[in-house]
Amino acid sequence: MQPEMSESDPSLSPNKRAVAAYVEGFRTGDHDAILSLLTEDVIWEMPGDFSITGKAAFHKEIENDTFTGKPTLTVIRMVEENDVVVLLGTVEARFTDGGELHGIFSDYFHFREGLIRRIESYQVDNR
Repeated sequence: MQPEMSESDPSLSPNKRAVAAYVEGFRTGDHDAILSLLTEDVIWEMPGDFSITGKAAFHKEIENDTFTGKPTLTVIRMVEENDVVVLLGTVEARFTDGGELHGIFSDYFHFREGLIRRIESYQVDNR
């Protein structure tokens, strides 16, 4: 596992810093910070689950009431090639119905002019 990465880490590329800031936005519940990293026409896709387009739809999705509290996210690895950063990590979260999510995920962040233009998310629940 790689050491935890921070958006202020000068050794990270600008795209990796943006992904670290994105993760921190979810950890702290700072949705404005997350939205500031996205293009207006962002696409977020979780194949087999959902596909949304646009910053407003993205905001609505992260504001949904499926979960309560803030997730615990752990970064395992971040790899970058050209304009794509791949993030492998784990997530723990509590559903509003009392259930729990213990998952591993891989997110593919595609960038355009320094902003996230597309996210492909793959997740497996480890229960």
